[in-house]
Amino acid sequence: MIEAKEINVNTETGGEISYETTLFAEPVFHTNNFTFTNALVTSWLAVLIIIILAVILRKKLKEVPNVLQNVFEIVVEGALDLCDQVTNNRSLSVIVFPIAISVFFFILINNWLGLLPIGGLGLLEKGEHGLAFIPFLRGGTADVNTTIALAIMAVIGANLFGIFSIGIWKIFNKYVNLKALGQIFTKIKKDKTIIIVAPITFFVGLLELVGEFAKIASLSFRLFGNVFAGEVLLASMAAIFAYILPIPFVFLEILVGVIQALIFSMLLVVYFTISATDHDAHDEHEKHEENVVVSV
Repeated sequence: MIEAKEINVNTETGGEISYETTLFAEPVFHTNNFTFTNALVTSWLAVLIIIILAVILRKKLKEVPNVLQNVFEIVVEGALDLCDQVTNNRSLSVIVFPIAISVFFFILINNWLGLLPIGGLGLLEKGEHGLAFIPFLRGGTADVNTTIALAIMAVIGANLFGIFSIGIWKIFNKYVNLKALGQIFTKIKKDKTIIIVAPITFFVGLLELVGEFAKIASLSFRLFGNVFAGEVLLASMAAIFAYILPIPFVFLEILVGVIQALIFSMLLVVYFTISATDHDAHDEHEKHEENVVVSV
């Protein structure tokens, strides 16, 4: 169990207080068998901020918007237009947009909370090399557990969305393409090359399944790596140059926080859009257009 101690323990005991940015989130307190880490506390704080903002905006909605409502309306309209550029379908954008914008704000607030100048608030824990300082807040996205959870949510959510949009059979055949193997028996008389093409198509489907796991790794480690590297950079700059010089890096990390949240959200929209696209219907439509052109 971690016990909170005063900072002046250092002067009384003559020990050294160390502060290291670790890859894992540090525990701050325990309840029964559940451990609360500083990254988990920050994530919950981000959710609380989003809820408070949502409630305030809902109660303050007016036909003539105030400043806060006007700002959020501009952000939402711009984000929805950006979503349209990916989906090319406003009805699809309206469905996916609430999930994407929620994930965007959750990641953004987590990224920014890790930059707040309240690093002096924390606990002192006895370690092998003296006293170790554990901050109360650590950016939730600087913990790989959070980013992996977000990535799994995005990939599984996209596939579930595809099931509801085009059906479970088409999603299943996307990964285990039994239809391609069945074409060997139905088309072999007309096209002998189907013996080669069908197994290749089936194998490509299996690669799609492997690609889903690659998406999880890509999404999670990209976000974690950039945010964690930013926190290490700021800690290093603050240790070397305590005044003025770290300020430009803080503004840089604020910008990086926005970019990383935007990238994750846009990739989520891309995955949902791909899953909701019926490629078989698209191919049949293209073949129909080709036949029309030939006949003309």
